[in-house]
Amino acid sequence: MAATFQVRDGVGVVAVNGALTSVGVDAFREQFVAWWQSVPDIRNVVIDLSGVDFLDSAGLGVLVALLKRVLERGGDMKIAGLQKRVRMVFEITRAFKVFDIFDTAAEACHACA
Repeated sequence: MAATFQVRDGVGVVAVNGALTSVGVDAFREQFVAWWQSVPDIRNVVIDLSGVDFLDSAGLGVLVALLKRVLERGGDMKIAGLQKRVRMVFEITRAFKVFDIFDTAAEACHACA
């Protein structure tokens, strides 16, 4: 699992690649927190999961934890680019009721503006 962090038009965009599972969630959470603290003016975040081919309950749990951090700052977090297998996890767990989900990161960024 690897992640890149950037800011596009005032929105934080986190692109995740690989499997988001119990093996890598702690490192991902630490990377996100360090980046989040470095961009105190950013409120809204898009998590681009188009490069994620597998997600387990730990991966979903870290997304919920990150959502909580973003909401505490008064922002919002959108999810983008779910592949079929990952989308099934969101549907089975009803996580789609917790997150706003978009087909592309660009659409999600536009919704944050």
